[in-house]
Order: sequence, then C-alpha cells, then structure tokens
Amino acid sequence: MLEVDVVEARREAGLTGDHSRPGPRNARQVTLIQWEHLAVITALLGRDTPMPPSELRRNIAVAGINLFSLKGRRFRIGQALLETTGWCQPCARLEERLGRGTFQAMRGHGGITARVIEGGIIRLEDAVSVEPLETISDPQDNDARQGWRARLE
Repeated sequence: MLEVDVVEARREAGLTGDHSRPGPRNARQVTLIQWEHLAVITALLGRDTPMPPSELRRNIAVAGINLFSLKGRRFRIGQALLETTGWCQPCARLEERLGRGTFQAMRGHGGITARVIEGGIIRLEDAVSVEPLETISDPQDNDARQGWRARLE
C-alpha cells in the first residue's frame, strides 16, 4: 500500500491506483476507518505503537466523525461525493498478516465501505461533510395524503 497526499476518486470505479476495488457494481470501492479507532485496535492488540490505517488495508482514515452515523448517507470528502454501502468487516487475511487477535480487535472498529457517486480529488486534511437527507413530505399534509391514496387505489 502507498500513502499519498492526493488521490482521484472516480465515479463508480473507486480510487485511482487501487487495483482491488474497480467496477461500478462493487460496493467496496472505497474503505474508510475512523482515526480514533486505530488507538482502540492498537490497545486491543497489546501493541505500543499506533496501528497505521494502511496496515489495516483501509483507503482513507478520517477523524472527528462517527462513520457509523453515515449509514445510508452520502458525504463529501474534498471534491468527491461518496455513498455508504455497508460496514467494513475484518477479514481472515488481516489475522494472517498482522497476527493472532487482529480479527477480534477489528470487530466493530473496521469502518465503512462506500462507492463513488461523483468523482473528484481528495486531499490529505480535506473535511468530511454529510449531505442533507432528501426532504420528505409531511404525511399530515392533505396534498401528500391525496397523492398517497391515488397510488394505493
């Protein structure tokens, strides 16, 4: 794995240079981990030095936001718009590479997976901003109720 200061996120393809996530149907085009969880994983493994995100095979590490709160949401990092597709569960290969206990230490701390909706440049230190939810009509609104009834009939 290479650590870079700038990367291009490509629509429906993932990050430029990431050979394992290409394709529009891949729900794991980008993997993200919460920076704060790296210390937890390190402590659970009984290590003295912090675990770098690259060792855990995650594309992007972010700080200051609960990634699990992004379930079903779209968010921007730099110019790119991403959409959460699920939880990034640990795999057995991590345990093979990093030693016994890694799988258990990662459970609940593995981060999320996402796909790229709009491509763009992501730079080190770019903020994560969550897109607003779509506005849903008030079900008490008469026009909304009429439209709802019309679809049911």
